Amino acid sequence: MNAIDKIHSLDKFGSRPGLDRIQRFLSILGNPQDNLKFVHVAGTNGKGSTCAMLSAVLTAAGYKTGLFISPYIVDFRERIQINGKMISEEVLENAVEKTFPVIEKLREDGCVITEFEYVMALEFLIHSEAECDVVVLETGLGGLLDCTNVIKPPLCSVITKIGLDHTAVLGDTIEQIAAQKCGIIKSGSPAVASAQDKSVMKLIESDCASKGVQLIKSESLPVKVLANSLDGIKLEYNDIRLNLPLVGAHQIENAKTALSVLEVIHESFPVKSENIQSGFARTTNPARLEVLGKNPLVILDGAHNPDGINALKNALEAYLPDKKKSLILGMLADKDSKSSVKLLGGLFDKVFTVPVNNPRTLSSEALAEECRQHFSETECFGNPFSAFDAAYETAKQENNALIIAGSLYLAGELRPYILNQL
Repeated sequence: MNAIDKIHSLDKFGSRPGLDRIQRFLSILGNPQDNLKFVHVAGTNGKGSTCAMLSAVLTAAGYKTGLFISPYIVDFRERIQINGKMISEEVLENAVEKTFPVIEKLREDGCVITEFEYVMALEFLIHSEAECDVVVLETGLGGLLDCTNVIKPPLCSVITKIGLDHTAVLGDTIEQIAAQKCGIIKSGSPAVASAQDKSVMKLIESDCASKGVQLIKSESLPVKVLANSLDGIKLEYNDIRLNLPLVGAHQIENAKTALSVLEVIHESFPVKSENIQSGFARTTNPARLEVLGKNPLVILDGAHNPDGINALKNALEAYLPDKKKSLILGMLADKDSKSSVKLLGGLFDKVFTVPVNNPRTLSSEALAEECRQHFSETECFGNPFSAFDAAYETAKQENNALIIAGSLYLAGELRPYILNQL
């Protein structure tokens, strides 16, 4: 088996939540995470974009910057990056060769390491051996019991927008989910929070107060929006102009969050105005309102929960109010598809439903049934590629905009295919 096959051969989830397994594994590896300085980022939406901005700016400032993201879109190695580039196959192979025998031995002792725990340990080891100056670390699921939370107090803990997602694991209410996310906030390091619902912000404030942690709210950062279009966002911050090639009004709050973090860690990692300009201009985050084609317009978005779908809806209403639009939609069965479909109701002239290449997929037939309650025309497809071919042909003939949404897994499957077709 090659490195990727070995990683994917592991169980996806543990029999019980907790950090004891990964702590045991990391102690055998010499606790590589203790050699690193982190910016630790949790939240429901906005994590990936905020992490991408921070990584790009810190890299532009000349720091050797590690980045860990979850999930990847097309290539597994996207998850572990250094200076904005995914690690080489050789680096991954060497790390797996060195560590896989350890987890096999642990399994014999009754300690079963899950896939995410193993990937997390690989990240710590790879970034430590590369002697990264700083690592931008995105949580996998939640915060309190997420295995990224084995780190010591970071340079800064960051809570991006919190909404309802992973309710089966994290809790049924937004407050329960927020309590889990706040688990990354640690005494001894400051915290930054994106704009939140009032009840969520109260909970974050209370958590920080109980831990004696300074809380910085990104919404109070003076940032002026100069332009907001499908070409990206132009901002003014501290008398400097920033061009951010990410799309959607929600990216303004993510930018304010990233800028707030940079202010907080400035003493340890100072950055200049030109570093921020350069980093923002180079920021990419695939499958987040990503424009893949202009004629006809093709937009790929990984929105998969009501908050993300609402951000997509707001963007389409703002940028394409009078444009006919078609949608390719595929979702996982454990996501809130009913709320998501209802939010999008009436926004599209035609919907093409597809399965997602994941065991947890909602069947395209079941999704089509939900869509028919909210859209006048719905067509069900057995795979996303034939759906794209049909939808793209329609978009060309009728000058429609074509949107693909519902799952990052779907985005990862379709993105290379679309780029190859256009």
